[in-house]
Amino acid sequence: MNEDKFNMEVRKFLKVVGVTSQREIEAAVASAVKTGRIDGNAKLKAKMTLQIDAVNLTHVVEGEIDLA
Repeated sequence: MNEDKFNMEVRKFLKVVGVTSQREIEAAVASAVKTGRIDGNAKLKAKMTLQIDAVNLTHVVEGEIDLA
């Protein structure tokens, strides 16, 4: 395995995940605030699951996004 190539591919994947996830979160939160489903000062529980079936990996990250 080419470690340098692998490292770059992982970083590239994570960059796409980060950028697209941020856009999706921002759009969903803006819509929810606009329609009154959530308060603009809410704390939102969030969970991200990374799964790679070929290597039996499931990694869950949980956290909170504070809008205030």
